[in-house]
Amino acid sequence: MDRRGSVLEPQSGLPSPCPRGDLFIPECHMDVQGYKWVRWRVWLCRVAAALSLGLVLLVFHWRPRLAVLARCRSCPLPLADVLLLKDTFGQQHVVEVVKEEMAHGSLESQGEMDDCEWRDTVQLYKEEKVLLRYYLFEGMRYVWLDRKGAFCRVSVLSEDWTYKDLSGFQKGLSRLEQSFRRCIYGPNLIDVPVKSYMRLLFEEVLNPFYVFQCFSITLWIVDNYYYYAVCILVISFLSISISLYEIRKQSVTLRNMAQLLTNVTVRRASGEEECVTSLDLVPGDCLVLPQEGLLLPCDAVLLAGECLVNESMLTGESVPVLKTPLPASDRTYSSEGERRHTLFCGTQLIQAKGGGREGRGAIAVVTSTGFFTAKGSLVSSIMYPQPTNFRFYQDAVKFLLILGLVAFIGTIYSFVILYRDNATWKALIIRTLDVVTIAVPAALPATITTGTIYAQSRLKRNGIFCISPSRINISGKVSVFCFDKTGTLTEDGLDVWGVMEGGAAGFSELVQEPRLLPPGPMLWGLACCHTVTLMKGQPLGDPLELKMVESTGWSQEEPDGDGSAADAEFGGHRVLAVMRPPPPPSSQGTGASEAMAIVQRFPFSSALQRMSVVAVERHGRSAFAFIKGSPEMVASLCQTETVPSQFAAKLSSFSRDGLRVLALAYKPLDASTDFKTTERGEAETDMRFLGFLMMKNLVKPQSADVISTLRRAQLRCIMVTGDNILTAVNVAKSCSMVASDEQVIFVDAKPQTAQSAPTLTFNLEDDHGAVEIVTLGLYQSGANYHLAISGKSFAALCDHFPEYLPKVLLRTTVFARMTPDQKTQLVKELQNLNYRVGMCGDGANDCGALRAADVGVSLSEAEASVASPFTSKSADISCVPLVIREGRCSLITSFSLFRYMAMYSLIQFCSVLVLYTLHTNMSDLEFLFLDICLMSVLAIVMGRGGPSMQLHSSRPPASLLALPFLGSLFLHTCMVIAFQVAAVFVTTAQEWYVPLNHTRLGDKNLPNMENASVFYLSGFQYIILAVVVTKGHPHKKPLYHNIIFLCILLILLAVMSWLVVLPGAFVCEMLKLFNFQYMDFKMLLLALAALNFFLCFAVEAVIDLGVLNHLRCNANHPSKKKYKRLNSLLCNSPSWPPLNQPLLPTNHTVVSIS
Repeated sequence: MDRRGSVLEPQSGLPSPCPRGDLFIPECHMDVQGYKWVRWRVWLCRVAAALSLGLVLLVFHWRPRLAVLARCRSCPLPLADVLLLKDTFGQQHVVEVVKEEMAHGSLESQGEMDDCEWRDTVQLYKEEKVLLRYYLFEGMRYVWLDRKGAFCRVSVLSEDWTYKDLSGFQKGLSRLEQSFRRCIYGPNLIDVPVKSYMRLLFEEVLNPFYVFQCFSITLWIVDNYYYYAVCILVISFLSISISLYEIRKQSVTLRNMAQLLTNVTVRRASGEEECVTSLDLVPGDCLVLPQEGLLLPCDAVLLAGECLVNESMLTGESVPVLKTPLPASDRTYSSEGERRHTLFCGTQLIQAKGGGREGRGAIAVVTSTGFFTAKGSLVSSIMYPQPTNFRFYQDAVKFLLILGLVAFIGTIYSFVILYRDNATWKALIIRTLDVVTIAVPAALPATITTGTIYAQSRLKRNGIFCISPSRINISGKVSVFCFDKTGTLTEDGLDVWGVMEGGAAGFSELVQEPRLLPPGPMLWGLACCHTVTLMKGQPLGDPLELKMVESTGWSQEEPDGDGSAADAEFGGHRVLAVMRPPPPPSSQGTGASEAMAIVQRFPFSSALQRMSVVAVERHGRSAFAFIKGSPEMVASLCQTETVPSQFAAKLSSFSRDGLRVLALAYKPLDASTDFKTTERGEAETDMRFLGFLMMKNLVKPQSADVISTLRRAQLRCIMVTGDNILTAVNVAKSCSMVASDEQVIFVDAKPQTAQSAPTLTFNLEDDHGAVEIVTLGLYQSGANYHLAISGKSFAALCDHFPEYLPKVLLRTTVFARMTPDQKTQLVKELQNLNYRVGMCGDGANDCGALRAADVGVSLSEAEASVASPFTSKSADISCVPLVIREGRCSLITSFSLFRYMAMYSLIQFCSVLVLYTLHTNMSDLEFLFLDICLMSVLAIVMGRGGPSMQLHSSRPPASLLALPFLGSLFLHTCMVIAFQVAAVFVTTAQEWYVPLNHTRLGDKNLPNMENASVFYLSGFQYIILAVVVTKGHPHKKPLYHNIIFLCILLILLAVMSWLVVLPGAFVCEMLKLFNFQYMDFKMLLLALAALNFFLCFAVEAVIDLGVLNHLRCNANHPSKKKYKRLNSLLCNSPSWPPLNQPLLPTNHTVVSIS
């Protein structure tokens, strides 16, 4: 194969790959349709836009698909000028195809690149021209591949590179070839667009809600409501200005974090090294990495030397990672599968050595640039987040349609009333449209976000940073939380508990101090089998390995200069590090160990569950391969006769005690071998078992309390770890995930083999009492149980027993030996059961799961980490209940604000219709007082109340269309109408009442008694409803904790009472308010408002008791959530799970949950 790579065949038809990167987001596809401009249609649309005063353009802006259909005709993709994309979420996007003429002379440089399938060759002026056709979508470039008949991500041109191809790039690219690749791949830039304020303003104003507000302001000006229109205009301008400032500030912050321009050194095909800007880098460029390191501007694979890298920006993991060269092989390269050999964009290269001239620096080859890098994929997911499938946001749009229906009914009513009163056509149209502006609150979307803003601010004060505010409300509905074990539930640091050597004869006695081991392979393996490196003389690396090396007493040195002296000392092998034993005590004879050199490293891989090294003795006398990893994996790579017969029993015993157990093995090698070319598979076969290394991993003090808090709140807790299943179960018991009186059942699923069919077995942790439990049934006997499953069994379960997967997921608490991909798969399978899933981890191997979860919390000191929506600076899981409490508080606050804004509209809507019926209306300043002084002030401070200190067992509702919510609004609206009408009737029943002049309409009838009565009562109703809907128990602190809100309530009550009792002539004249002269009547109005408050409060209290739920026709209908329906079925299934009974796959689903 040509080393420049080839293009992969699309999986089906013509779909174009999804823009999300492979590293953290699964592969998906988009539907693509091609369209070509039609000149007469374009001109027709322009005429229509002019005749409609821009309304057509506004509709096209809101619905781009209509613009394409109106201006273009469908055509084959190769001829398209415009593309209509439909992503996997059903959202449609319009992009234009860019055509660039390629330099004709550059064709020769590309050689036989699959017959130049990236090209589109057309005849122009009878001369062959080469056109590159591509489009940009969410920052990523998609090029037309003629032979594939599709637009594909430009990254597919390098996706099938093998290890051998990458090694060939060490020679470098010629300038001509590099220039040609730059034309195809584009610049190496993660470009976060920062729009100008004018463009942001234009886009914001074209938002449907602001268009509606502009319409409302125009209508009010025409209706001579100048004061009100100007105030709303000023407030809207301030609101937009703040919004634009925040949007642009976030864009600038993201751009500063994402964009990286630096100078790098590349090797050319001629052999010379050239300093170029990182903007010009393309896949295939050979990078010469400096010894002092740099901030990596692209994804690259390491080919020579070793690199120490800080990946905290991407993963949140603050421990530096050692990267080693890519081994020689014919396999296809994958950045995710070869993370230990891959340098990721945006990470900090701390040190490079052993690969450049004189042993300094390292050599790497660029594999991905721009948005196709790991960092680019994460930035893209922030800029273009997946649509949030959250019921609250979906119901908000539906409820606005309900308010629109109410406005339509009010419009008809007001039209009939005004037409009957012989109003002029101008007054008829203005008054009718005015009802629409009242019934549908344009400020609703902005108002309900205040609760989220307050919650985000409180989280930040507690050291929790959120880069996706919409996730705060979602965290209030989390029903299951997954936790990584090491570094999350347990301490990062490990203490060596002891070493036990083993062999064919069995295990020896436990040695608590590894430094006391006699010289031999076990001691050498402990001293050499690691990836610890030195930085300014200080060892850096995995905490486990640091403790292991420290326990041996050996010290580490690294070669000086070009390393020739160290190479000569150890038989001419290329030395990476030298491990020297401590000086022997004077009493010891000649049996002391000699120094050993590490000459090859194969770093730890979560998927492989092991790491290995090759080490040689001084003068190259002998060489050994050492391996360290999970006991099961290491044993599987050892010669069977060298593994002790007590292996399983000892491992089980140590694991049950909560110890982290690692196994070591070794084998002698031919010292004359060139170890630089040794492959991993060759070094890790036919090993000889050495023994166990036991480490004590203490549970963090906060873990048990937090897990207990979550379980009391009916939040399911799950452990997902890469550790041994027995160790994981022990930790689960230590941190209260599994109570002392609860059973643990192990799920053992075996895949199909040539000799046997796949089987699924459930085994009790302790066989004692198993017969009784099987006989009585786990539920009838009152025995609660948890399932525990390993990664291998989980894979077999998914592949061969999908019908049992939902049942197992519902009851499993411990998932052990899980790879990073399996963690992500687990999160998605739980979401398929309609769980809202939270995930908490340290960010290292949990990135995929953290991004896939509804709520991901990364424990990291890096504030700028994009590993998950939430990043906590605390080193323990105490942040999890806080995130949930803030989420619940924010969600309940959003509900309260939504109800209040809806009731504000309905109160004013009722007031206007009542006054229209009476041939009058409110004055301009009355509207202004009610909207600004009452509603706006209350809405802004209403969301300030903090979360409850306790995590309650119930979760807040998420549906705005539920019967309690709609019933509450309906009953309160009825009371609003009743008391406003009552105020009018009480006024007209007075002896001193003076009827209105029916020959005058609207505000020309002001001041009058009916207007004053309705104004006074509606003013109190704004305050009353603010108190009634602002209840947060049990998820929010009581009202009196919100001091500012409480003070403003008292002030506004005092102001309204003053307006009723002693308004004064000046205020009455300014507001056009009738001043009643009779104190008895004023007291009657206050009494009416007080009665309104008590009735509203009583109705709300009754609704909170769940009375409306009893009115449902199907009150006992099954839950819509799959996991709840399945749980009900399992609770009535005493024979589940069948213990010690092997199950075979079936062709039908045992329990239907669809």
